[in-house]
Amino acid sequence: MNIWRLIIKEMLHRRLNSILVVLNVAIAIGSLACSLLVLKTYDVNTRKILEQKESELKARLAVLDDEVRKTMLNLGFNIAIIPKGLNLGDFFAEDFASKYMPEESVQKLARSGILTIRHFLPSLQQKITWPEEKRTIILIGTSGEVSVSQKSQEKPLIQPVPARGIVLGYELHHNLKLKTGDKVRFMGKEFTLLKCNAERGDKDDITAWINLREAQELLNKKGLINAIMALECMCAGPDPVAGIRAEIGRILPDTQVVEKRSEALVRWEARTRVAKEAEEAIKHEKNNRARLQSQREQSAVILISIVVIAVVVSIAGLGFRNVRDRRDEIGILRAVGFKSIQVLVLFLSKSFLTGLIGGVLGLWAGIMAGKVFLVSNSAIGMDSIGLFRLLDIEFMSFALFVAIALSVLAGWIPAVLAMRQDPAVILREE
Repeated sequence: MNIWRLIIKEMLHRRLNSILVVLNVAIAIGSLACSLLVLKTYDVNTRKILEQKESELKARLAVLDDEVRKTMLNLGFNIAIIPKGLNLGDFFAEDFASKYMPEESVQKLARSGILTIRHFLPSLQQKITWPEEKRTIILIGTSGEVSVSQKSQEKPLIQPVPARGIVLGYELHHNLKLKTGDKVRFMGKEFTLLKCNAERGDKDDITAWINLREAQELLNKKGLINAIMALECMCAGPDPVAGIRAEIGRILPDTQVVEKRSEALVRWEARTRVAKEAEEAIKHEKNNRARLQSQREQSAVILISIVVIAVVVSIAGLGFRNVRDRRDEIGILRAVGFKSIQVLVLFLSKSFLTGLIGGVLGLWAGIMAGKVFLVSNSAIGMDSIGLFRLLDIEFMSFALFVAIALSVLAGWIPAVLAMRQDPAVILREE
């Protein structure tokens, strides 16, 4: 008779014993699958939550960066490079430097590949009297921005003033009732009003901007400038001014650096503070979730270990009972020619089959139980197929191997006991 046919007939004949063995295996594998499913789901959700938090942080920082960029665009440059030896008290009082430096200093800076500042703007500034209007103003001659070579694609913060063009501050164009496109007589020359600046509440309201070459000509300062305005790089480090001064000092030793505090810098400091606090919060969240995950894993290991031990003992007990109930069958099989090893294979094959069936049922039951637990705790938003995919092929193969191994291991001693029984003694007693 075929051994598998014999096993199936015996399992159908002793249904209760077979069902109990299958249930024990299913409980063990179901507990393993459910625990792993819950752990994996929490792990996946943790990664999603952290990724979402990091994404929100990046979006928030992007908004802050944009605000800093726009503020700097509106408020202008925050670094002034002026001639060395100039009294800073006079510089702040007069709003311009009374000493001068060569215009080519800007090109020297640009060719140096400096990293701590960008957007160089050479300027010639002086407080003068507008002879035609009898008004004291600040005249600023500017050219186009000079960019560091590797940053040449950056959008300029201030557009250059073309020849014969002029830009006026609010107090000047407002009091003189000028508008864009008007012709303006300035120091004996005619200029076209290109732009009327909005009110800013500072010295810019009494400032006139013209082309640098024309300013040098009007002020008799050919080839000279008295300031290089620049924008501090956002990546200049925790003490940016010290780094900028050191780098500028190596390139232009006859200059000094002055930082202008502005709303842009305040915003940048706020951005840096938000970034630091958010990164620390995410780090704390990662550590906290890692600790919770470790505690869950330890609890799962303890639970599964207890269940496996209990299942092995239970299956072994059912195996001993099965051997006792089948003593007469074992005696008959041995009497008709079955060898001891064949009896051993018969019992272990049954353990293999019950282990396989219990493993398959346990996997399915574990997934369903995991789904119920997770849904009740609002931990997931996926269907059963999605949950099933969390348990990859390697794990499912391993789970079936464990199920079979548990069943065979628990049934090994009863099977050996059955193999060693003497058929003569069994038949005489029966």
